[in-house]
Amino acid sequence: MVPVIGLDVGGANTKAAVVDGAERVRIVSEPYEVWRGPEAMSGVLEDVVGRLGLDGAPVAMTTTAELVDVFASKREGVLHVLSAAEQALAGRRVRILTTAGELIGLDQARAAPLQCAAANWMATALLVARRLPDAILLDCGGTTTDLIPIVDGQVAARGRTDVERLLAGELVYTGALRTNVAAVLSHVPVDGRPCPVASELFAITADAHLLRGSLVPEQCTCTFPDDRGTSPGEVRSRLARVVCADPEQLADGDVEAIAAAVEEAQVAVIAAALGRVAARLPAGVPVLAVGVGAFLARAAAARCGLSVHDPAGPFAGQSGDVAPAVALSVLGRE
Repeated sequence: MVPVIGLDVGGANTKAAVVDGAERVRIVSEPYEVWRGPEAMSGVLEDVVGRLGLDGAPVAMTTTAELVDVFASKREGVLHVLSAAEQALAGRRVRILTTAGELIGLDQARAAPLQCAAANWMATALLVARRLPDAILLDCGGTTTDLIPIVDGQVAARGRTDVERLLAGELVYTGALRTNVAAVLSHVPVDGRPCPVASELFAITADAHLLRGSLVPEQCTCTFPDDRGTSPGEVRSRLARVVCADPEQLADGDVEAIAAAVEEAQVAVIAAALGRVAARLPAGVPVLAVGVGAFLARAAAARCGLSVHDPAGPFAGQSGDVAPAVALSVLGRE
């Protein structure tokens, strides 16, 4: 069986995976913020795919990079990704996933670029549907959270586009790494009292989860607002700045309380969306939690009284952090 490389081109990270017949998975994940240098995309794609060491292997890909604001429109963004892929993957068969769940060629994709925008969730959902005929896929990534109902082995999402999915509660724009703390909550506890947060990009959710031990530095494939690192001192400094302070100006425990409030707010918003989706399904449907923020997904499921199905097979372990790329490798092979 010819291996197929699954490629997920994001706005801040590019991920590739290959799954063999025994469901052994190899993955590559490379931070690449498209808006900082869109002209570098073809080189990044060539490098990421090349690191899997499968010369000439076909590629099944998806993109969410079209949404970054360096592009004037999503159409322009998708076409840019397609051109970069054609250049980077010359000599390989390349197919693109649509939001209808079809893998199409480059020429077809160019003719219908909006059908190829933000379809990565569909890849994961299609593969999950084969293994869990009734479930809710809850993929909490670095930037967004997908909540996809699966009924009788079919993807039962009401939305296809980002707007439709936001309206249906199937897309929540909160993630475990890159979300601005000021977009998560309006107040945090300081000295036991609610303090308004500064409406600035001072800290991101990765800071809160690092301080709480929910993430380790190696999982933080993101750029921090101050371009500094993941040491405890740097993390605490960014979180304190959310209330226009330095750690030395706050009482003992205040920074930890801020981090806890961020995590609680994210769990609450995911749980609210999960409750909406679950209400459309039979009682007792389990949740499959994947993504770098799977810990948030599991907490949200518990809050909704839903059981959590542990990822298995190709989604087990770190492979679940790049679930769409993993799914594309399997789907593309078939």
